[in-house]
Amino acid sequence: MATIVLAAAGMALGESVGGSFLGLSMSVIGRAAGAAIGRSIDQRLLGGGGEAVETGRVDRFRLTGASEGAPVMQVHGRMRVAGQVIWATQFLESVSTTGGGKGAPTPTVTTYSYSVSLAIALCEGSITRVGRVWADGIEISRDDLNMRVYAGDEDQGPDPKMEAVEGAGAVPAYRGMAYVVLEDLALGRFGNRVPQLSFEVFRPAAEKPPEEAEDLARLIRGVALIPGTGEYALATTPVYMAEGYGADVPANINSASGKTDFLTSLDALTEELPNVGSVSLVVSWFGNDLRCGGCLVRPKVEQSAVEGPAMPWLVSGLSRTTAQLVPTLDGSPVYGGTPADAAVMEAIREIRRRGRKVVFYPFILMDQLANNALPDPWTGGTGQPPLPWRGRITLSMAPGRAGTPDQTATADAEVAAFLGNCLPSHFVPAVTSVGYTGPAEWGFRRFILHYAHLCALAGGVDSFCIGSELRSLTQIRGAGGFPFVAGLRTLAAEVKTILGPSCKIGYAADWSEYHGYQPEGTGDKLFHLDPLWADPAIDFIGIDNCLSSVLLSFTRSNHGPQGPEIPS
Repeated sequence: MATIVLAAAGMALGESVGGSFLGLSMSVIGRAAGAAIGRSIDQRLLGGGGEAVETGRVDRFRLTGASEGAPVMQVHGRMRVAGQVIWATQFLESVSTTGGGKGAPTPTVTTYSYSVSLAIALCEGSITRVGRVWADGIEISRDDLNMRVYAGDEDQGPDPKMEAVEGAGAVPAYRGMAYVVLEDLALGRFGNRVPQLSFEVFRPAAEKPPEEAEDLARLIRGVALIPGTGEYALATTPVYMAEGYGADVPANINSASGKTDFLTSLDALTEELPNVGSVSLVVSWFGNDLRCGGCLVRPKVEQSAVEGPAMPWLVSGLSRTTAQLVPTLDGSPVYGGTPADAAVMEAIREIRRRGRKVVFYPFILMDQLANNALPDPWTGGTGQPPLPWRGRITLSMAPGRAGTPDQTATADAEVAAFLGNCLPSHFVPAVTSVGYTGPAEWGFRRFILHYAHLCALAGGVDSFCIGSELRSLTQIRGAGGFPFVAGLRTLAAEVKTILGPSCKIGYAADWSEYHGYQPEGTGDKLFHLDPLWADPAIDFIGIDNCLSSVLLSFTRSNHGPQGPEIPS
C-alpha cells in the first residue's frame, strides 16, 4: 500500500518541478523514488522481499510412535516422553439413537462414537509416578482417563485388559519396563482418532544400583508442607470466590487435574515419595514488630471484598471482614492469607486418611515492609528490616545493646505482653472452626492454643510444635531466669492436656540455640533450654536446620543432669 501511495506522490511532485535528468522526466524519477521508499516501508510492516520468513517449525517433536525395533528410552529425574505403542485393540464403534418414534415431531438421530484400548511403553523402569498427561499438546486430567500405570518393577504382572483381549498367558508382563494402559479411550473429542499422547515421567536416580540400595526418593521418610499460607490452599473442598453474578473464580484449583491444589499435591507426594510417613503441616499467623512487648501475632487475609461461599473464612473468631489484610507490595499481597480453620481441619483429616502422621507446625511470618518507622531493637535506629526473620524478635532493646532491659523485671513484663493472658478455657470449638471468648489480645498463647484446640477438633494430630526458631526470645533473661522458656513449658503442659498423652509435644529450636546460649562479650555458657527439654510435657527435641526440620525423639531415660543427651 505504501508503495502505491508514495509512487503516486513522487510522480506528482516530479511533474510540479518539471524538466528532466539524464533523459528521464522528473515525474518518472519522482515515481521511482516514491515507489522505492514505499516498498521499504511495506517490507518493514508486512514482511516479504529479501527477508526470510520461517513459519511452522517446532523445536522438539514429542510424537507417540509404534515402530518395531525402537530403542527403549532411559529417564533420569523428570521428563516428558511420548513413548511407543506396544499393544492396541481394534477400534470399538458404539451407536446411540435419539428422537424419532411414531408420531415424533423430531427426526431420528443416530450418533456414532469410537474408542480404543492401548498400551504405551514409556521408559526403562522403575519409575515412581506418571504426572501430567498431554493429548495433542493440551494437558488433560488423569481422572478423565481410565489409565493404569505399571512402574517397571521386576515383579509386575500382565495387564488384565490385555489378557482379556489376547487370552490368559498370552500377554507379557513387560517387567523392567514402565508403561501405561489406557482402557476404552474415547476418541470423539480427538476427531475420532488416537491423539498424540505424552506423559510426565518421574524416575529418581539411585546413588547405587537398585539391587544394592534404595534410591533417594524412597529413602525420604518425612516432608514439610509449605508455604503455610493461602486462605484455601489446604482445603480438600473446591472453593470459588463469588466476584459477581455468574463470575465465580476458583480459589484452590489451579491444575488440569480438576482437583483442589492440596489433593493434587498429596497425590504427587504419594507417588513420588512412596515411603514418606510423616508430614509437617505448616500454618502461619503474622507478627508486626521485632520488639516483643509490642508485637501482635494474628491471622490475616489477602482481601476483604470477596468471600468463598462454600467455605467462609473463619479463624479464631475472626471473619473475612473483621480480619486485617496482609500488606501489599506493588498491588499484590506479600504473603498468602492465613488458611481458614475449616481448610486446616480438612488437611489434617486427609493426611491421616492416607495413612500418614501429622506434625502440626504453627509458624510466625513477620510482615513489616521497607521504610517502616518502627524502632529497631538491634541497631537503636528507626526502621526495622523488611520481612525479618522471627528469630529476631527480642526486647525493646536487644541484649548486649545500650539501654537493654535484659535481666530486669521490665524484660519479664515485655515477654509477658508477647505471650498474652488467654487460657485454654477461652476457646470454643464449633463444627468447622474454633471461636474465642477471652481478652481482646493477639498474643503468642492465643496463636498456639487456638491450633491445639483446632487439631483436637479435627480428630487429633501425632505431634505438635509449640513454636519454632524463636531464638532471641528464648535467650531473654528476666529478673530471675528465662521468662519465655518458662512460658513455653506452661504452653507444653496445656497443649498436652488438650491433645492427649498420645500426641508428642516439642519445640523446634533454631540450630544455633538448642544447645545453649553464650551472651555476647562473655565466656558464659548458659543451658537455657534444658528446663524445657527436661519438662515432662516435652516428648521430642526439634532442631530447625536451614530449610530442614530434624525432629529427634528421646525416651525419658535419656535425660541427664543437663537435660536430654543428643545422640550423634
